[in-house]
Amino acid sequence: MSKTKSTTISDKIRSSLVTKLNMRLIGRLVSGFVSVNILILFMSLSLTLWQAEEGAQAIIEAINLAPDNLQSVSYLEKDYRILVTEEPPKGWALPAAVKKHLPVPARDVKRSISVPRGGKKMRLGDRIGLVTYNLAFSVRGTSYRIVYDLGADLRRLLYLAAIVLFFELLIVIKNINKGSRAIRKTLKPLSEMAEKARQLNEELYYRRSLPDNTQIKDLAGVISDIDASRLDRRLAVDESQNELKDLAAAINGMLNRISAAYESQLRFVSDASHELRTPIAVIQGYVNLLDRWGKKDEKTLQESIEAIKSETESMKDLVEQLLFLARGDNETLQLHKQDFDCCDVIDEIITEAQMIHPDHNFQLDLERPADIKADKQLFKQAIRILVDNSIKYSPSGEKIIIRVAAEEGSVHISVQDNGIGIAPEELPNIFERFYRSDESRARKTGGSGLGLAIAKWIVERHGGYFEVLSRLDIGTRITIVLPAQERARRTQRKGAS
Repeated sequence: MSKTKSTTISDKIRSSLVTKLNMRLIGRLVSGFVSVNILILFMSLSLTLWQAEEGAQAIIEAINLAPDNLQSVSYLEKDYRILVTEEPPKGWALPAAVKKHLPVPARDVKRSISVPRGGKKMRLGDRIGLVTYNLAFSVRGTSYRIVYDLGADLRRLLYLAAIVLFFELLIVIKNINKGSRAIRKTLKPLSEMAEKARQLNEELYYRRSLPDNTQIKDLAGVISDIDASRLDRRLAVDESQNELKDLAAAINGMLNRISAAYESQLRFVSDASHELRTPIAVIQGYVNLLDRWGKKDEKTLQESIEAIKSETESMKDLVEQLLFLARGDNETLQLHKQDFDCCDVIDEIITEAQMIHPDHNFQLDLERPADIKADKQLFKQAIRILVDNSIKYSPSGEKIIIRVAAEEGSVHISVQDNGIGIAPEELPNIFERFYRSDESRARKTGGSGLGLAIAKWIVERHGGYFEVLSRLDIGTRITIVLPAQERARRTQRKGAS
């Protein structure tokens, strides 16, 4: 009986929770791809139609100047055919709302897109390649028709779309495998708990028949009832015999840790879904705006394009940060450590920051040498995160101080600002993923709340730790403490002597 129940627990965790969390993340990714693909398709078709109209406009102007010399006019554009015919063009007529915004004036010009019917044996690609764009008009009593080979452009767009969809499919497949592995590893403690409970239950099962063991039976019954959906259950320690109190307390402690990890993972997935939902909703909103008004208003079109580009970049940064943390949790990130003076790296970071943010005042106080052994790129990323946070939460013109001090056996790198500060009750949570101390101000400054979590992972993998001092409306100082290398320690000993 106990083995069946523990197997059911493991099956629920693997087949239900892992699949549900993974598919939710993949669904967000696919939704983003679909929104961006629709926008790209709309813009590509609009640009193709516009270019066809510009070429036709040049031909019409040439015919107006020399209507009797069509042979020379036909060489203006190679993809166009000029017919002298009174037969009206067949096919799908463009809506009047679209005609008003095309280069060729809509008056006295009939437009249509002709799609060949073909037979059952004609392939879709061949049929698309025969699509033409027709413009019929009259000049001095003579009827003309300009036929543009639109199918060639559509086939190129079709090939490009196939390539894009192929790579997007590869990304989705890759994320399915990675996401599943990451979630399974995160939920591994639950599987181990179920296995330990099964083993303990089997052992206690054989003791139920022994006399005067009613408390053991009760203990085994409670353990059997605990599963992934009832992690709040605890064993009664006070009612247990003395020899069972330690066992019950140990199991309760294990359940507390498992419950905390389980809730943290659910919160992480919920926050990630929320962060991805916002840019996707913005993109969908602007796509709807384009569909309704963007075809007529160039200002609306430009505003929508800029907003979609911005939200796409934000979503890309968020996905990259999530992948970084996932690789870190999976222990797949390789550190390439080398000896270097961290002051040189900080000089590079501040030089770049001064170019990008000239409205802030950066002050350096570097004590050289300050040698450390670390992955230079990851160290640079951690310092950039601290500097970027100081820039975000400090008013323009305020001073940002970066200090480096080599103490006995360690190097202290601090970034100090005169910004909004952090409340004392929120300090223990600032390194949690997706945590932002002030949601209203966080929305104005941007960011996903993953920066300090990434910085903490980097610093801890190098054997370091953080020291944080902050006061509301006064400022914040965050210090990274890393082990110093031999040269720094020798220099300090020489200075002391």
